Amino acid sequence: MPIRVYLDWNATTPLRAEARAAMLAAYDLIGNPSSVHAEGREARRLVEDARATLAVAVGALPRNVIFTSAGTEANGLALSPGLRGPSGGPVERLLVSAAEHASVLAGGRFPADKIGQIRLSRSGVVDLDHLKAQLSSGPPALVSIMAANNETGALQPVAEAARIVHEVGGLLHVDAIQALGKIPFHIKAVGADLATFSAHKIGGPKGVGTLVVAEGLAGLEPVLRGGGQELSRRAGTENVAGIAGFGAAVKVALQALPEDAKRMATLRDHLENGLRAIAGVIVFADDVERLPNTVLFTAPGLKAETAVIGFDLAGVAVSSGSACSSGKVQPSHVLSAMGYDPIVAQGAVRLSLGWSTELEEINRALEAWRKLGNNLLKG
Repeated sequence: MPIRVYLDWNATTPLRAEARAAMLAAYDLIGNPSSVHAEGREARRLVEDARATLAVAVGALPRNVIFTSAGTEANGLALSPGLRGPSGGPVERLLVSAAEHASVLAGGRFPADKIGQIRLSRSGVVDLDHLKAQLSSGPPALVSIMAANNETGALQPVAEAARIVHEVGGLLHVDAIQALGKIPFHIKAVGADLATFSAHKIGGPKGVGTLVVAEGLAGLEPVLRGGGQELSRRAGTENVAGIAGFGAAVKVALQALPEDAKRMATLRDHLENGLRAIAGVIVFADDVERLPNTVLFTAPGLKAETAVIGFDLAGVAVSSGSACSSGKVQPSHVLSAMGYDPIVAQGAVRLSLGWSTELEEINRALEAWRKLGNNLLKG
């Protein structure tokens, strides 16, 4: 039986060998990281080593790295009324881009009447003029804009957004979950006040995330209360093995980033050229800077659900968008916000590559698409 081709890396990634080794070693430890005896201190060392690795990777201080159960929890923790920077009053409302992940669109702990949306361009990029207008019409706001979209791969102007937001006393949260390990990202360089990350998007384990905050940020209220873990910002015994795996994955991913990004971009371009061999194929956001590994496409009359099943039967794993929305037969909210007709949006298929993707796998996916596309799009 042929080996399957995995092209759904934006949903989750294989566990890196380095992360697996770090986790296996951690599983052999007995101690609770909050205990003061030798066993507890050894567990604590693993947590703090990973925290330091994350901090260096994203340009933060270790004490400002907060481990959570996932990226969704990290986003929920970040979206908190009352946050304030070193200067200025607390934020009273939330503005989110229309391209955000469901965990951000939900608004965290902001009431529904305090949440507004920022428009997207046809290319899937945040409309900064609309952001300015929104900021000028109310009290200080927390603005949430993802670094890179999980469906189209479009990179967002987060550094420019930070400048605009800070000029009027607001704060910026950046969901950088899809960016880490694919493009350079430093919280200080982009001017973010809060940023969120997830281990399983870069070869770490599922079920571990982190919220990183800028130095001087105040007013962050915990979602989970109890013990004093994570400097009283997130209660609960730390997932020592998962955190150790996260740290190991980050270290490898950042070391390999320049070479991996270049290779993935070459494969992505080859993939897109092959997809376009069938007349009428649309590649979304292809006129703006994107992640090097992501292709979202459709063709007139294509049904995403049927296409995904067809690819799967041909031995190729792809998706119809965000894995967090799988099973929901509805148009992509991202493409709808970009102004595409719901019928077009409902036909979008995403292929995403990773560090181990090979040219042969891309060619197998294209072979599957030629057969599938010609059959599905007859007439």
